[in-house]
Amino acid sequence: MILDEPERFKELDPLDMLGYINDLPDQLKAAWELGQQYPLPDVDQVTQVVIAGMGGSAIGGDLLASYAMPSAKVPILVWRNYDLPGFVSNGRTLLIASSHSGNTEETLSAFDRAVEQGAVVMAVTTGGTLAKSAARVNAPVWSFEHDGQPRSAVGFSFGLLLAALTRLGFIDFHAKDLNETAAAMYAQMSEIGAEVPVSSNLAKRMAGQFMGRWPTLIGSEFLAPVARRWRTQLAEIPKAVAQFEELPEADHNMIEGVQHPESLFGPTMVVFLRSTLNHPRNLKRIEATRSILMVEGFNTDILEAQGQSRLAHQWTSLHLGDYVAYYLAMAYGTDPTPVPIMQDLKRRLSEDRESDG
Repeated sequence: MILDEPERFKELDPLDMLGYINDLPDQLKAAWELGQQYPLPDVDQVTQVVIAGMGGSAIGGDLLASYAMPSAKVPILVWRNYDLPGFVSNGRTLLIASSHSGNTEETLSAFDRAVEQGAVVMAVTTGGTLAKSAARVNAPVWSFEHDGQPRSAVGFSFGLLLAALTRLGFIDFHAKDLNETAAAMYAQMSEIGAEVPVSSNLAKRMAGQFMGRWPTLIGSEFLAPVARRWRTQLAEIPKAVAQFEELPEADHNMIEGVQHPESLFGPTMVVFLRSTLNHPRNLKRIEATRSILMVEGFNTDILEAQGQSRLAHQWTSLHLGDYVAYYLAMAYGTDPTPVPIMQDLKRRLSEDRESDG
């Protein structure tokens, strides 16, 4: 079985996606430390934060917003689109444009509109047009070096935002939680790393459960964006179909859609991401929702977050999902790095933009 032959992974993974996954705890700590060095914008009049980004750059905003919710002093919104809502204006909004390449057209559109509408702006990027645009208006540019795919830079897209909003006083955070989180991730890695055999490796066994099935990930509160991250990683790494849902919202609609078509129930695998720090009612909802799905014939499982803090629970759950996606790619015989369909779509849109010009 290929999952017990990690030496063969290099044949399918010539650009070393596994290395980026292994490095995620170090990347998270490096991002936090880097974020202590950069200049901050003037936010005396700011009453809300909007994080503009797409894909692997936007998920860092989702993770940050959900994690920071209990201590957030201002609303934090993640914007995935062109332009911006009308309320982003007159210096009351801090717009943080997050783009790995610095060339994401939706994010550039949002940044330009924020400047036009008088918002306070800053950029998180490796460079590109975004860095130039920010420099042109004397906005802080929080740059980082990363030569991999945007999805493998989630430690930067989260850690830099965490540092920025903590230093600006918009959220409360203690660095000791980051150290505990990294330690929990290292401990989990010793149990799910490539050298650990399937018989003892939760991530490899879960990848096996996903083969030939439709994975559905369900999370609540600070694990809801983790469920989203699992779905996006399953799409981009093994090129597999998947979906995500959020509790308690799913219990107000999704749970009723378990009657038709029965032919799809068996091939569906529903995984609940659970934390002991979830709201007690959401913990009850996980059990009740799972029971309903099992009775209707769905395959289900519950994965417990590791560590002690909310941050550790969020990031060990995320890291587990990255490994599951990677092992599923290996099982399917798929190179986990290239995204040819996405690149083709970008090429088509670029050609359309040029022809419209």
